[in-house]
Amino acid sequence: MKDTEHAPGIHPELEHHINETPFVNTHEHQAPEQQWLEDGPKDVLHDLFINYIKSDLIGAGCDPKAWARALDGNDPDIAGRWNGIKDVWETVQFTGYGEAVRILAKRVYGIDEITPASLEAAQPKLDALRKPGGRRRLVIEMANVDHAQIDDFQWACLPDPAGPDVFLYDISWEDFSSGIVKAEDIYQETGIEVNDLRTLRQAMEAIFDKYAACAIAVKSQHAYNRTLLWRPRTDADAERILQKRLKGEPVSPEEALVLGDWGLARGAELCARHNLPFKHHTGYHGSSNIMVPEWIPSGNMWELIKTYRDTRFVLMHIAYPYQAEAVAMAKHYTNVYLDMCWAWALNPYASMDFVRQYIHAAPIHKLFAFGGDVFWPSGSVAYAIQARRWLTRALSAEVREGDLTLAEAKGIATRIMNRNQYECFDVEGTRRAIAGKVGQG
Repeated sequence: MKDTEHAPGIHPELEHHINETPFVNTHEHQAPEQQWLEDGPKDVLHDLFINYIKSDLIGAGCDPKAWARALDGNDPDIAGRWNGIKDVWETVQFTGYGEAVRILAKRVYGIDEITPASLEAAQPKLDALRKPGGRRRLVIEMANVDHAQIDDFQWACLPDPAGPDVFLYDISWEDFSSGIVKAEDIYQETGIEVNDLRTLRQAMEAIFDKYAACAIAVKSQHAYNRTLLWRPRTDADAERILQKRLKGEPVSPEEALVLGDWGLARGAELCARHNLPFKHHTGYHGSSNIMVPEWIPSGNMWELIKTYRDTRFVLMHIAYPYQAEAVAMAKHYTNVYLDMCWAWALNPYASMDFVRQYIHAAPIHKLFAFGGDVFWPSGSVAYAIQARRWLTRALSAEVREGDLTLAEAKGIATRIMNRNQYECFDVEGTRRAIAGKVGQG
């Protein structure tokens, strides 16, 4: 789906190039096809406001009950549901999240102004998309995406029946990074009974042995649960905390850090062994009223990155609002890559400036331009349009001000939209492994 809304100062040829170039979508939380068909948003109002806009609405003082009612597709009173959030919506409609909502309304549902009547009139379009193949059409075709990398919060990375070559999955490492050990789940997944650090290590290795070939990366968002600051831990200290976990004894946050740091180290080792990038949530929390700012700067990861130099670390979301520090990390450390997934919606002006600062500070082959980071596929279309729109503005400014030629800007766009990702992630190897598994099935 092309963005045809021109802004002043946009270079038309560059805009065309960016609109036509497929993104590699490095980060989504996409629900599987069956869930989209059976449990997806029941109406357009729900679909528009299920994404990150909730955080801005709550931050602006919206009653959580009013937001929850707005998303209740079983309630036929669309006018009542909309009126409960309408006034607060008007205060946040120009944020990055608000812009994404307006793009989704306009470009997917043909809504120029959100009203009960326009929401009801658009319902047939949602019904048509919630058909077999609709998820792929949205995430891949309408968003013009080569493939989407999905974190579904699981270890398993199995072929996706809706598109095994285009929906590629991350191995989740969040629990291990947070010092959480779910022994029964591990046993069910690996057949290994965890009773000490030796068997926990064996189970971690078994997860990689089972899924790494079909995985595109490993992902951890432990910054929601603990600091990104990492320290090396001894086996003896980690063993002591693990035994408390296994016995169901209370574990303090400080103790959880010990076991989590040990788990992060094992994850980094296994990523290097299996040639998988290690993705990390850095920066802003996608929620409201819980963020601990000192946890989230990417610089907290320096010792982990320095210790495991054979591991490719992907620092996600530009570590907003600490994006200058993230640029410095990519500039300084060979094994650090930066991912702009979600960043365009977080703060499009900061992200536009970030692109320009990055170009003139750090190696261009280590930047990834897009990931939607949303649950329902319709949101991917809006976030892709938004990313293209602001990336075009950023690179047009570079050309306009004489910092880049048009050819250089187009080359950078191609690099950060898909070429860099193909160089960092073993996309073709992953696809071959999945194809082999599909053939066996």
